[in-house]
Amino acid sequence: MNARTTRRARIGTALAIAAVSLLTAAGCASSEAADSGTDSTADSGAAEPTTIDLVGFAVIKSAYDALGEAFAETPEGENVTIAASYGASGAQSRAVIAGQPADVVALSLTPDVQAIADEGLVAEDWASDEDKGIVSHSVVVIAVREGNPLGITGWDDIVKPGVGIVTADPGTSGSAKWNLLGAYSQALGENDDKAAAEAYLGKFVDNVVSWNDSGRTATEAFVNGTGDVLISYENEAIAARASGIALDYVVPDTTFLIENAAAVTVDAPQQAKDFLDFVRSDEGQLILGSKGFRPVGDAEAATDVEGANDPSNPFPDVEIVTVEDLGGWKTVNTELFDKENGLVAQLRK
Repeated sequence: MNARTTRRARIGTALAIAAVSLLTAAGCASSEAADSGTDSTADSGAAEPTTIDLVGFAVIKSAYDALGEAFAETPEGENVTIAASYGASGAQSRAVIAGQPADVVALSLTPDVQAIADEGLVAEDWASDEDKGIVSHSVVVIAVREGNPLGITGWDDIVKPGVGIVTADPGTSGSAKWNLLGAYSQALGENDDKAAAEAYLGKFVDNVVSWNDSGRTATEAFVNGTGDVLISYENEAIAARASGIALDYVVPDTTFLIENAAAVTVDAPQQAKDFLDFVRSDEGQLILGSKGFRPVGDAEAATDVEGANDPSNPFPDVEIVTVEDLGGWKTVNTELFDKENGLVAQLRK
């Protein structure tokens, strides 16, 4: 009953008068609750609606869509909406620095997140956890046409004359850097032979028929008929097959570990931090695994992964090379990816 409503009618019986008194008392109680600012949302303990701005690299979309849906079922995710933007990792990093709203950044490369931190938008210690800010793993693979008509078995086959390679462009894409690192590092061999690695990468670059702005657009170009092989993330090849795209993929005997980094921005709400914690959790890692990502740290690897070569054993053991094996990102970016003097720029001239 509204607090300002009064009853002036004359009621002829004591019972009716008592009833009116009870109703008036109830109305006053309601008025007092309203005046004190109490509402049904607060009484029920429901969380206030919150939107998290997620800025991610292109190939994580399906995995992070699934993570968002699962997070919404947790107490921390109640009434949380994730507004996501996906694109090439380097371009996404620059967009955040330029002012694109972001609460969580999930990018392909550690340097792409570090560039945001260097601008004061992410905490300086963002990578101080035991996994150094890494939230997902994959490896570099070679995708081929369904049935593998060229009989591709590994790195040596793709630099043969006439084999058209599709990859992303290192000027915009983190995926491209991983791809080229995979090609370069496997050619170093046990003797760390840089001359052999440079010669191999030269043949690789000569065979590239399509450079693309992201790993996702490289996949699209390959699916649409460009080239003979696609250099890609293992998870991207698995996701393509799971979606019904007709391709096969080869995990080389020696390949490169892909380490994807994520962080929250300094002004992010608590829900953004909770979401990133969920991504790192055992449940989050299994969701990522179901989309083709390898686990980080001691997390359990997913099994029964749709789209994998062997769904029951989706992540075969192979010889893995890491960025640290090559001296770290500072060394790698200077020697291979400097836009003027790096090896890749020299080979593409």
